[in-house]
Amino acid sequence: MRAIVVRHYKTLINASGQIMGWGDAPPVKEWEADLHYVESILRQQDLRISAIYTSYLDRARRTGMFYARKWGIPMVHDMAALNEINYGTLFRKSKLWVEQNFPAHKKDPDLVYPEGESFRQMQMRSIRFMDSLCARYRDKTLLVVVHAGVIRGFVSHYLELNYADNLKREISHRYIGDFYLEAGRCARYDELGEPSGFINEGVLSVPLQREDCQQAM
Repeated sequence: MRAIVVRHYKTLINASGQIMGWGDAPPVKEWEADLHYVESILRQQDLRISAIYTSYLDRARRTGMFYARKWGIPMVHDMAALNEINYGTLFRKSKLWVEQNFPAHKKDPDLVYPEGESFRQMQMRSIRFMDSLCARYRDKTLLVVVHAGVIRGFVSHYLELNYADNLKREISHRYIGDFYLEAGRCARYDELGEPSGFINEGVLSVPLQREDCQQAM
């Protein structure tokens, strides 16, 4: 299965430096610019998208519907398993406040946030779901619209990177991850849009083939 993984549009909370998680917010004024950029890159790939999957959160669902209209796909599948990490009571807290009051924030993937979950829990549920898609859509191409945290979890898992070291990697709203998955393993990975922190900070170089994925650590 080929999974084209993109991030949702930028919201007002994304732009404000606050914690978001399972909460939501309206898009920024120029929200469509990033989506048009992503669409233009994907058009150059001459893709045949079989289905669009998004998280259940509104920012991902609306982004998925934007692409569905562009590709003439009648349905968007929104799944809670693809949701961003649940930060629980920290919704709308400033990121600076969270860093000061939770020293393990984005350092320990097993830190469970108050009335929420841990990054590890989020990664496990989203990976389980992605692997189920891989079994269902063999030899198909999917567009998957998710969140920065979910994307970091995908890259870390499928490219066999230490998760704790990569919880802060930059994932822009113009990120396009190109994953070829076989039986739950990464056969090939590339980035087609704005490079992520994994690339810019020298953690990975792309494209990565299967043998590279196994040696990425």
